[in-house]
Amino acid sequence: MNARTDSELLQPMHSPAQLSNTHLDALEEEAIFILREVAAAFERPTLLFSGGKDSLVLLKCAEKAFGAGRIPYPLLMIDTGHNFPEVTDFRDFRAKELGAELVVRSVEDSMARGTVRLAHPGESRNAHQSVTLLEAIEEFRFDALIGGARRDEEKARAKERIFSHRDAFGQWQPKDQRPELWTLFNTRLAPGEHFRVFPISNWTELDVWQYIERENVALPSIYYTHKREVVERRGLLVPVTPLTPARDGETVQTRDVRFRTVGDITTTCPVASLAADAGDVVLETLSVDVSERGATRMDDMTSEASMEKRKKDGYF
Repeated sequence: MNARTDSELLQPMHSPAQLSNTHLDALEEEAIFILREVAAAFERPTLLFSGGKDSLVLLKCAEKAFGAGRIPYPLLMIDTGHNFPEVTDFRDFRAKELGAELVVRSVEDSMARGTVRLAHPGESRNAHQSVTLLEAIEEFRFDALIGGARRDEEKARAKERIFSHRDAFGQWQPKDQRPELWTLFNTRLAPGEHFRVFPISNWTELDVWQYIERENVALPSIYYTHKREVVERRGLLVPVTPLTPARDGETVQTRDVRFRTVGDITTTCPVASLAADAGDVVLETLSVDVSERGATRMDDMTSEASMEKRKKDGYF
């Protein structure tokens, strides 16, 4: 699903064959075009920035599109309060390094206002990000939110346009999507509506890692191999943390792991890996046959339609 194994991607070098990355130029050019199109077409855009690998690749493209310290829209992070500290620390560092404005809004603040209510104290806050995100959109009157979602990640995302229209309630309606012919995007909005824009929608996980390797994009350390206590649960390696403790009867193991995707601690699992750098990850990605979300996200395993339902409710 994620790996491009077409013969044209393998270009013979000296020995052995080396994976070609020449296609990245076209993908990068498309992403830069879309980022500039958003800046030109909308009054109050923002770039969703979690500190994860896809948003860091997107930020690298934005830096190329506008220049360091000149990105014309703020960065927005919706924080559940249960994010990996390695990622949030790197988020802050990278935003400061680029001189970009960083806006952080917290699910905990929504809980304090009473707009988010957990069914029980141990419930994951991940799905409740939609409420906090819609509150931030209303607060700042954002009319376009740029995200790092890709079509290869999950079935619902594969249905989505690059310029994804959201109604006045922040909802995604699959049947109301607008056609996108070549690079002609319909950016017309009625009052209260907004767009979610995905400049790297056409990239794959392999493309992302090849780009990270080529551009030397720095990432949080948990994307590479490290030792972590985990338990095996429902075919996943669940990290053992105060938020996700081992259950009765489970055996805690210390394993060499890395994260393919990073989200809320309560929903994100690592995979067994010894990949120490981007080049190693590229080689690993060539051999996988399960999408990164399918292999690592507990929240997507509730049903095949779980992501689509959350997107209709205003999720990223």
